[in-house]
Amino acid sequence: MNITFFDPDLHTEGTVQLWQEVFGYTDARNDPQLAIDKKVAVNDDLFFVALENDRVIGTIMAGYDGHRGWLYSLAVSPDFRKQGTGTHLVQQAEQALIKLGCHKINLQTLESNQEVLQFYQKCGYQVEPRINMGKTIPENI
Repeated sequence: MNITFFDPDLHTEGTVQLWQEVFGYTDARNDPQLAIDKKVAVNDDLFFVALENDRVIGTIMAGYDGHRGWLYSLAVSPDFRKQGTGTHLVQQAEQALIKLGCHKINLQTLESNQEVLQFYQKCGYQVEPRINMGKTIPENI
């Protein structure tokens, strides 16, 4: 397995396929191509892919606003789970954020996804008592 920066010319198709398989998004705001295009436009070197023989087997995106870091879109192909792929992707994103000066990393996941919650807890993350709020901006979808 090799972890590298996302290259739109090499990794878009594999990433879209992986996200459709892992996330099964149906909402337009979660369209894989839209998410990829918007992240690539930011050009912040915080989008990583795990490759096995040039096949995208995992992804993670991170974001940093100068105050906090965020992890997004951690996905690992079911064929490569429980082999360290997800852990290595998280570590890669964390190291990139730390290098930027980030002092706290946040993430969001569904409360009902206990397997993912346990994974992140093993990576050192804790559930924090927060209220998550969001606002969809339809004209940007």
